[in-house]
Amino acid sequence: MSSIPTTTYEDSSAVNISEFQPQSHAPKEIEWHMLDKSKFFFLGAALFSSLSAALYPAVVLKTRQQVSSAKISCRNMSRAIIRYEGFRGFYRGFGTSLMGTIPARALYMSALEVTKSNVGTATAHLGFSDASAAAIANAAGGVASAMAAQLVWTPVDVVSQRLMVQESNKSNLNLIHDLNNSELCYRNGFDAFRKILGVEGPRGFYRGFGVSIVTYAPSNAVWWASYSMVNRLIWGVFGGCGNSNFGRDSKVMVGVQGLSAVMASGVSTIVTMPLDTIKTRLQVLDAEEINGRRRPLTLVQAVHNLVKEGGILACYRGLGPRWASMSMSAATMITTYEFLKRVSAKNLDRFIV
Repeated sequence: MSSIPTTTYEDSSAVNISEFQPQSHAPKEIEWHMLDKSKFFFLGAALFSSLSAALYPAVVLKTRQQVSSAKISCRNMSRAIIRYEGFRGFYRGFGTSLMGTIPARALYMSALEVTKSNVGTATAHLGFSDASAAAIANAAGGVASAMAAQLVWTPVDVVSQRLMVQESNKSNLNLIHDLNNSELCYRNGFDAFRKILGVEGPRGFYRGFGVSIVTYAPSNAVWWASYSMVNRLIWGVFGGCGNSNFGRDSKVMVGVQGLSAVMASGVSTIVTMPLDTIKTRLQVLDAEEINGRRRPLTLVQAVHNLVKEGGILACYRGLGPRWASMSMSAATMITTYEFLKRVSAKNLDRFIV
């Protein structure tokens, strides 16, 4: 990320990748060693919890569309939820999701910043161009952060997604019949945790873990690398128009960050959508009952069922909500994240704005 409005930093103890930036008028970056970690994590927990609450309804819509055996529009899905479940239907499983978001986000941010800083320093020393060094560092940070966060987030995802969809059968949404099984009725997150543990054991919390890694690791790599390149490109184009104050305007900074995030999200969403749909089904649905016991859905069965229900396009159910969710999330996340880094910087008075 290269969007903090600073021009100098009086610390020569570490090589800073931002020192190798071209004449693109892009603001320099506040790096990991420059942050007050306690403030960074405390404020980050508050800011990203609020962000998760704002975007959660889109996640619910996306998840319900992915497990549905028929194509249902966002409008009809939303109307059914409002009619049969009320506004609370858009926040099923949110408490559980929030409990997991805080530690998962802390792991994500730590792995992202540490990896970016180390890889950025190494690539700069190896003679890579500034743009290449930034893209490589961001891609590596994206992979590391996704893998670290999924260790916590996959179990939380399994529980929260089952809570999201369990009332759907009451909404006449034609979801797959597995959701009507009495074993899938959970009172709350703790009850879901207890029942999943009792029926499936600890492995039940890591359903779709492999697919999650395959989905989110490259997705994060593509997103962060794309964001870095688009961000630098925009600063280069507009900063080269002769406006020396371009990089100092806070409104312009937010606009550049948001636009870069949306563009990066579009590519990432289209590429990874089929894997995300398969992952969701693996985490939520069961296969047929064998010897009195319901078995977890396998990867092959999940793909076969999807293709049987609607061909390859079935893999893209929920694309609209996911794209909207990712774009809004990415735009607000990156601007929030850059703001968080700025207010968490140590000795902020040493920055010349």
